[in-house]
Amino acid sequence: MNDKNSIFVENSSHIIFITGGTKSGKSNFAEHLAKKTKNLTYVALSENKTEDKDWQEKIRLHRNRRPENWKLIETTDLITTLSKEEGPLLIDSIGGFVMESIDIENKEWLTKMYSLISILKERKSITLIVGEQVGWSLVSEYKVGNIYIERIGELQKRITKISNDNWLAINGRAIKIDEISLEIPI
Repeated sequence: MNDKNSIFVENSSHIIFITGGTKSGKSNFAEHLAKKTKNLTYVALSENKTEDKDWQEKIRLHRNRRPENWKLIETTDLITTLSKEEGPLLIDSIGGFVMESIDIENKEWLTKMYSLISILKERKSITLIVGEQVGWSLVSEYKVGNIYIERIGELQKRITKISNDNWLAINGRAIKIDEISLEIPI
């Protein structure tokens, strides 16, 4: 990665979106980009799942690799967090926002999604967002799986559209997709 791909100005509105599949390196890359950011708040966007030992191990590994000076917020309420936090953020991962709203009707989901996009556009700080790339493999046989795939796909298209920098993590490599792609109108 060269310097022109990683320069952003603190205390200005700048959205960086990193997407990729499971174990692609997307969180590691987002953390790498954020390391020089002062006063960063890391938003871990998921339920704690204390009974799930595998999930707890994943959380432990994530915690151990983050700098100690980063503030940590563990939440499922991203909109409230964005309304309160003014400084630089790293949100990992946007799929938690989708899951937190998985049971609501589509009309309510769209309102919530547009509210999130509006808040992100209005932020006056660096916002790094990690998102799961889904839908490149089998279609879920379950309705909830298909709802998740459709909602995260639509949300991530909209995040990409408002982001200053868009990255795809794949097989431990990061590709700046803005430089090699054409935008598809929404």
